[in-house]
Amino acid sequence: MKLTITDEALHQLQLLQPEGRPNLRMEYDSDGCGCGVNGMPSIYFTNESTEYDIKVENEHYTIFLDEQQKIFFKPVMTLEWNKRLFRLKSPEGMLNPSLSSASIKQGGDPRE
Repeated sequence: MKLTITDEALHQLQLLQPEGRPNLRMEYDSDGCGCGVNGMPSIYFTNESTEYDIKVENEHYTIFLDEQQKIFFKPVMTLEWNKRLFRLKSPEGMLNPSLSSASIKQGGDPRE
């Protein structure tokens, strides 16, 4: 599994990166979506990993993904910045068209 980060997205990530959270985590977020197969792929900064994580190939960051969530992602993906939001896509189509800067920086939890 590989994630390419465009130059514009990389610049935005570098501006957002919180101190003490050097890695990214990809996650299939199903909170508030009903059942476990209804959700959206997300990505956020973290300093944690688990024994169940696999690494997603990337040139700039160490990126973790829970191996069981691998089925919700594509083998080749791109994270891009459209001057307002991040977008996660694959050659097959859009995985998440609207990843906010706040959710990437805070892990989707505004209390952090």
